[in-house]
Amino acid sequence: MNQRYMSIDIAACHGCNICFMACKDEFVGNDWPGYTASQPRHGHRWLNIEYLERGQYSRNDVAYLPMPCQHCQDAHCMKAAPDAVTRRTDGIVVIDMKAAKGNKALVDSCPFGAIYWNEEENVAQKCTMCAHLLDDKDWKPGLPRCVHSCPTGSMKFYDMEPAEFAKLAKKEGFEGYRSAELKNAPRVVYKNLHRYTKNFIAAGVLVDGDCCENATVTLKSKKGVLATAKTNFFGDFKFDALENGEYTVDVVAAGIETSQTVVIDGASQNLGFIELASKTAKAEALAV
Repeated sequence: MNQRYMSIDIAACHGCNICFMACKDEFVGNDWPGYTASQPRHGHRWLNIEYLERGQYSRNDVAYLPMPCQHCQDAHCMKAAPDAVTRRTDGIVVIDMKAAKGNKALVDSCPFGAIYWNEEENVAQKCTMCAHLLDDKDWKPGLPRCVHSCPTGSMKFYDMEPAEFAKLAKKEGFEGYRSAELKNAPRVVYKNLHRYTKNFIAAGVLVDGDCCENATVTLKSKKGVLATAKTNFFGDFKFDALENGEYTVDVVAAGIETSQTVVIDGASQNLGFIELASKTAKAEALAV
């Protein structure tokens, strides 16, 4: 049977929050009987946008991580309240608004912080992947509101067999956020997740004080050569998706070689400028 999935491309998301506002527009002030009660105007972020700045000026970037309910296969909330939280046949995890009344522990059961407490209704609530719209044959887009509203195409929706989606996930490089340790087989997956979960090494190469284009830079670890890059017009290079650890950066520019050790310990590293002097410049300096 077809299952519902969402993918989010971290590289394409620029934190505009239009998906968040679309969610508010759909659920604030609207009760959807059988699906969920009205979302409070304030305090709830069923599609929360987390962000992370990596690196140091001027070689830094910001990654945005939209975090709706992950609709996990091995859902912690379902274990916490099996009579109140269920999974539909299409894979969407839903909270029964009647059976979940008064069960505030549901909020803390979610490791992603995707469940919120509605004080007025005395019930826990979360993203439903707009199940009420997906069930509505008159809803022509056939998409959750967040996906339908995304201006960059960062968010995509899929309605397909699990085996078909598994092939697509492998091809596109989709990953589950923290799913490795939780083993929860989420229905919401991410592309280019390394921009939020891993780090980079970046620098600029100068020869005789000028930006050096096409310098060869090699990244190594104890395992050997990991990657090779050429500097751009501004003499810059960047190696991304790096785990914590010790690395060696070798630079060859204008016949000159240099090497330095870099340690990543939870933060990306901007090495500034790697300055080299040509043989001509060295000879002139000695002659002075």
